[in-house]
Amino acid sequence: MLQVERSGATPTDLGAVAQALPNNVSLCRPHVRGKFLFAGDTKLWVRGVTYGTFCPDEDGHEYHDPDVVEQDCAQMAAHGINTIRTYTVPPRWLLDIAQRHGLRVMVGLPWEQHITFLDDKARAQSIEDRVRLGVRTCAGHPAVLCYAIGNEIPAPIVRWYGKRRVERFIERLYQAAKAEDPEGLVTYVNYPTTEYLQLPFLDLVCFNVYLETQERLQAYLARLQNLAGDRPLLMGEIGLDSRRNGEAQQAEALDWQLRTIFAAGCSGVFVFAWTDEWYRGGHTIDDWDFGLTDRQRQPKPALSAVAHAFAEVPFPQDLAWPLISVVVCSYNGARTIRDCCEGLQRLEYPCFEVIVVNDGSTDATPAIISEYDFRLISTENRGLSNARNTGWQEARGEIVAYIDDDAYPDPHWLTYLATAFMRTEHVGIGGPNLPPPDDGPIADCVANAPGGPIHVLLSDTEAEHIPGCNMAFRKTALQAIGGFDPQFRTAGDDVDVCWRLQQQGWTIGFSPAAMVWHHRRNAVRMYWKQQQGYGKAEALLEKKWPEKYNAMGHLSWAGRLYGKGSTRVASWSPGRIYQGTWGSALFQSVYAPAPSFWGSLPLMPEWYLVVALLTALAGLGVLWTPLLWALPFLGYTVGVLVVQAGLSARHAAFASAPQSRRARLSLWGLTTVLHLLQPLARLRGRLRYGLTPWRWQSVRGLAWPWVRTCHLWREQWQCPLVRLEAIEDTLRAAGTSSARGGDYDRWDLEVRGGVLGAVRLLSTTEEHGAGKQLVRFRLWPTCSWQGIAVSVVLMTLALGAASSGTWLVAALLGLGAVVPLYRMGQECAGAMATLWHALQQASREDISL
Repeated sequence: MLQVERSGATPTDLGAVAQALPNNVSLCRPHVRGKFLFAGDTKLWVRGVTYGTFCPDEDGHEYHDPDVVEQDCAQMAAHGINTIRTYTVPPRWLLDIAQRHGLRVMVGLPWEQHITFLDDKARAQSIEDRVRLGVRTCAGHPAVLCYAIGNEIPAPIVRWYGKRRVERFIERLYQAAKAEDPEGLVTYVNYPTTEYLQLPFLDLVCFNVYLETQERLQAYLARLQNLAGDRPLLMGEIGLDSRRNGEAQQAEALDWQLRTIFAAGCSGVFVFAWTDEWYRGGHTIDDWDFGLTDRQRQPKPALSAVAHAFAEVPFPQDLAWPLISVVVCSYNGARTIRDCCEGLQRLEYPCFEVIVVNDGSTDATPAIISEYDFRLISTENRGLSNARNTGWQEARGEIVAYIDDDAYPDPHWLTYLATAFMRTEHVGIGGPNLPPPDDGPIADCVANAPGGPIHVLLSDTEAEHIPGCNMAFRKTALQAIGGFDPQFRTAGDDVDVCWRLQQQGWTIGFSPAAMVWHHRRNAVRMYWKQQQGYGKAEALLEKKWPEKYNAMGHLSWAGRLYGKGSTRVASWSPGRIYQGTWGSALFQSVYAPAPSFWGSLPLMPEWYLVVALLTALAGLGVLWTPLLWALPFLGYTVGVLVVQAGLSARHAAFASAPQSRRARLSLWGLTTVLHLLQPLARLRGRLRYGLTPWRWQSVRGLAWPWVRTCHLWREQWQCPLVRLEAIEDTLRAAGTSSARGGDYDRWDLEVRGGVLGAVRLLSTTEEHGAGKQLVRFRLWPTCSWQGIAVSVVLMTLALGAASSGTWLVAALLGLGAVVPLYRMGQECAGAMATLWHALQQASREDISL
């Protein structure tokens, strides 16, 4: 690589450098692969600067001196810069100069963003026409990195129109740009004040961010990565004014800003700006100096700092990298494991080993592994958890990273995992898993269906759960908890190990750039079988962690679920935007309301049981006509399922957008069907393995469910909170889940016997001096009003059927009315026995009750 002195290069020297460069550097057009940009098979790190805007000449040409542009490009290339960002459409000759120096160009497409541009249809059409013309001018040029169809539409303008109108207009410009250059990448450059704009159609996410402390920048980059999802994140502008802060401070700030941005997993960054020369709004700006060079193109210290930081992208190579053991567990994975092995060979990490645990495969898996320089351990078929335990027990590394045999990593997967471990105290780190774009239409639909491997985040950097296809742990932490639970043979082991680590008081982190490609099921039958297996795993997890599940047997995550395929709840509220008083907030975000109880019901697999019940009632309408009134309710229950499935499929993002309308409808239709099948498959797996709404939760038999009051006398003082915690611990040790009363509840603990019945406990303490206490307890049953309502309705219908002489229908309806009441009493009796026994156990040392 040709080098130029960073501090004393003159235009003449740089001209010589330019002449020494080849006349036409070969550049291939970039494309997106997950969280990163690639040029061919090489990852493209965008190391950029902004260029312009400059004062136009008398003919209105902003770039009017090719010699100056030539010298600038040569100086940029000599300092490791590979991309420039323009705010106006560059002439073709500028693109040629950039290509000659190995530079790419982010082409800005300017229009009147600062005014109410949608008030006039002619103006909106004129904007689209200019975007088309700008793209057409540059279309196909190999130096084009991407097109920016807008830059920081002011928050007051977005507030004036509402976010949806602005989003639709930006999408209109996106489609116009794609029509002129289908292979070109298109973005919109946003900023924190309009962060809430949802633009999922963009090829990459781009933000201008000016934050002058490293901690705030790190935190905001983590947030932006979660907003970007599975797309690359590019910083459109960063910088510091040397006029107000000094040139030394500018150089120091740019150094840590660049290193922080790449460490956060961004695909690139543009430093604002190349030079202090800046023209804006018809005037030369002479009171700000953001440039890496001054107005005479003389380098500032910041240029040297930027060159050093760019030379070490994404991380300095002299770090003390930890040894990582990569563990792949496989059972009959011959179909996909070669992709996994090839991906592991492409890892760009200095010190790692690969251990493949062959869990009794009967296919060609061992033969394929033998072709690679990996360590193969073959065992009998003992299940996934046992295989994972074998892997960490045999690992030499201090970090154990797991990847599935149907996944393959990004080349920097281990690099981002390692740096996350080195920067934090987390005992586990996970990252995103994305579906490969070339797996076919069925796999593409499955990737947009619910039930896939997703991560659950408590914050932008801390996870509650990381999926097993992309997770890494400190080996000492796995040793401390005894590894994975062998009862989880195919699924659920990752959830369990995360909870057990958190139970120890440790935390799990998330690195958005530590990504792997994970094949989805490419047949509907395989997807159905997978979801049934997940239903079984839910049943096993509920038995081990009853306190994490509600009465219906559903897990309530503390964090937020991230990933494709989530079912959208039909809601009239799209969320509220925090805008600040009079729209003054600098960071504005969307806050979506939590789904209501009734809105969440159709998302549960048990909704299909409601459909079955209403179908049975409507069927009885053949014998007794009034029951045909169940048909509208049946239509509603089925209609809600179909609407939510269709709405969710409508928002699916397919890897390869089909060209024909028929192909698009085919993908949409199959995705809708998968949204309908998934909860049914989960329900079948849950019911087969005991996770039913009518499951029995009592562990101590039955006790009459009437109100009970008891007391105990204590000679030694005890904190009432400690006493309640002891009762709670006794319940937990017996495998019973209990709920604590909230801030507005007149009860302390609740034990559920099932869906329909529970028992609550209230305690009070009388202080009698000298540390003596009289503690009183009251226990009483509570019943589900929904269960009572169902019984009343069915009994009313039974009486109506009996009065009309339809005795078979009356008997069936009467039985249906009695069963919930009987079950309610049984569940209350079981909960009473369980809580009464726990109360006795916790108080045995003091006095008998």
